[in-house]
Amino acid sequence: MITGNKGEWSEIYALFKLLGDKQLFLGDKEIEKLEGVVYPILRVLRTENNGDFEYSIEDEIILISGNEEVLKIPIIEFKEKASFLLEKIKTNKERTFSVPEIQRFMQSINCMSLKASSTAKTDITIVVHDQRTNQQPTLGFSIKSQLGSPSTLLNAGKTTNFIFKIMNASFSAEEVERINSIDSRSKIMDRINAVLAANGQFEFIKTERPIFANNLILIDSKLPEILSQIVFDFYSSDKSRLVDLVVKTTAKNPLQFDNSNEHQFYEYKIKRFLTDVALGMMPSVVWTGQYDTTGGYLIVKENGDVLCYHIYNRNEFEDYLFNNTKLDTASSSRHSFGTIYKENGDLFFKLNLQIRFTK
Repeated sequence: MITGNKGEWSEIYALFKLLGDKQLFLGDKEIEKLEGVVYPILRVLRTENNGDFEYSIEDEIILISGNEEVLKIPIIEFKEKASFLLEKIKTNKERTFSVPEIQRFMQSINCMSLKASSTAKTDITIVVHDQRTNQQPTLGFSIKSQLGSPSTLLNAGKTTNFIFKIMNASFSAEEVERINSIDSRSKIMDRINAVLAANGQFEFIKTERPIFANNLILIDSKLPEILSQIVFDFYSSDKSRLVDLVVKTTAKNPLQFDNSNEHQFYEYKIKRFLTDVALGMMPSVVWTGQYDTTGGYLIVKENGDVLCYHIYNRNEFEDYLFNNTKLDTASSSRHSFGTIYKENGDLFFKLNLQIRFTK
C-alpha cells in the first residue's frame, strides 16, 4: 500500500493534472495565472526506481513508453483521476494516508511511487513548446504544494546563524543570566529589547560558518551585511514577510547606497539570493553558482490549479520568490542561538535565518 502526506500526493496530482490539461500555465507574483502565456506540453518525463518513463501527448491519447513497453491511455482518464485525487487530498485529515483507487491507476501507468526516484534531481521534467521562440525547451521542476503545510526555502541550522557583538553596554553575570532566562512567547525579541533598554547595540560580526559567508559573498559582496540587518529586524519587530523586511531595510539604508535615483539595491540583491537558494545554494556546501537541473517550481494551488515558475522566465520566478516568502523562527535550543554568551571578555548574540513560503 502506498501512503504519503499531502505534499507527496500533490506530486502525483500535478502529473495527472498536467497531462489532463495538456498545457502549462505560468504564474505571476500573486500566484495567479499570467494571462496570455501558456506552454503546450509535448512530453512529461519521470524517473522511477524501475526505469525512466515518458508520457507523450498526442491528440486525446497519452502514450507511455519505457522499458520498450508502450501504453495508450485516454486523456479524460487523467482529468478524472486528477479531480478525484484533489478531493481526497483536500478532505483527508491524517498526516499520511493511502488512496487505493489512485494507486491502482498509478500501477497501470508504470507510476510506482509518490516521489520521483531519489537519484532524480527534479520532481518532474516537462518538454514544452514555446510559441514565442518556436523552441522546445526541457524544463525541470520541484513541486511545491499549498495543500499541505508551507515548505521551507532555506532550512535552519547552525550554518545559518549570524553572530552579533553587543556594544556600548556591560552586563554582570547576573544580568546576563536574567536576560537569558526570559522565557516569554516572544523571548528572543524580549531579550534583544532588554539589551537595547540598557543602551546596548548589536553589531554584526560574521556568520557562524565561513562557507555560508563565502557563498553569500559570491552572490553579492554585501549580502552578509544586508541579510544580518533583515534577520535582526525580523527578531526585533513584528515583520516577517521578506517583502516587508526589505522595505524596512531600504528605508534604513544601512550600507549607505546612493538612493538619489531610487535604485532598488536591497530588493535586487535579495531576489538574487532567493533565486540561488531555490536553485541549489545550500549554506553548508561550497556554492559555485551552477544551477542544478531543477530550474523552477510547480505550485499546486488550493483550488487545484498548477502554475509554473522557471528560471526560463526569470522575472516572474524572482517576483514569486520575493513576494511569497517570510522569515521563520526555528528551534533556538537545537540551533544554539538567541542567548547572550561571553567570548574573550566580549558579549555576543546569535540570530538564525530560516526562510519559509507563506502559503
